[in-house]
Amino acid sequence: MTMETERKQIAAAISVWENEGGAPGQDSIHHQYGRRIEADRSWTIYHVFTGVPARFGGDAMTGLSRLDATSGMLRLNLRNAERRRERIELSSFKTIPRPAEFGS
Repeated sequence: MTMETERKQIAAAISVWENEGGAPGQDSIHHQYGRRIEADRSWTIYHVFTGVPARFGGDAMTGLSRLDATSGMLRLNLRNAERRRERIELSSFKTIPRPAEFGS
């Protein structure tokens, strides 16, 4: 498999993964991802709090090019930032007092 073919497969897998809502059970607002270079000079996208490689479709996001690792990391972190923003908006909406809570 050529490097270009592998890059296209990874990009397609990330796109499918994102369009399907990401990994089940991985919806924590506390997930942050980084990228690191490995001893074999490939790149890995990993969860910054645990150091564990990110996963999608059952595959670890390892063996990537620098470009793919960077773009995948940025997409994952942007998606999590959007989810945090949505949760903050929802939680602030829930704390708005209702008329009955004001008392008479």
